[in-house]
Amino acid sequence: MSTSILVVEDEPAIQELISVNLSFAGHKVLRAFDAEQAQILIRAELPDLILVDWMLPGSSGINLARKLRSDERTRHIPVIMLTAKGSEQDKVDGLEAGADDYITKPFSPKELIARIKAVLRRRAPQLTDDVIAISNLQLDPSTHRLSSQGMALTIGPTEFRLLHFFMTHTERVFTRSQLLDQVWGDHVFVEERTVDVHIRRLRKALEPSGHDKHIETIRGSGYRFALSPLEKAPNA
Repeated sequence: MSTSILVVEDEPAIQELISVNLSFAGHKVLRAFDAEQAQILIRAELPDLILVDWMLPGSSGINLARKLRSDERTRHIPVIMLTAKGSEQDKVDGLEAGADDYITKPFSPKELIARIKAVLRRRAPQLTDDVIAISNLQLDPSTHRLSSQGMALTIGPTEFRLLHFFMTHTERVFTRSQLLDQVWGDHVFVEERTVDVHIRRLRKALEPSGHDKHIETIRGSGYRFALSPLEKAPNA
């Protein structure tokens, strides 16, 4: 699935190389040459992942990573540090500042794309193209198909994204506000009751296969995708 990636790199040639390869891989690319410009872009639209160079003019990439982790709005954004520093202590410093991964220059575009996929799979699985199967319900993000035991289910695009998020975060309760941020994006301003409308549509789409029962309403809290007792068993 297309994800938005902010590239914070002050060397124009490297920034261009990274951005072009990310675009070819299907990502939406945002560019910044320093931490200040990066924060302006982040305030306007929250990216799905941030690539940040360690050595930046003004405030360093390390300081930017710390700021991102200290802010409630940005603390969960995956961050990959790009740097020419390759010592063990440098890597420790980068990871302790909040980076999810650390790539030493020079690196190949293929390695970068692979690292991005690995971080997203670990930190934001709803942004990957991995096929998900739970209780005979199969969701394929790359083809936008939903099926159950060979039966195709008709589902709208927003309900598909909502279900994808639920299936990659099972058994967790999410408020309407959290679902709006995760599925619609925090830069999109819609009323919280919009979530209720799409939850009803999602349940209706899942009715033919009986999977609507997995979408539970938690009174006073929000919604969750519940697993069956067998799936929740540790040795199942």
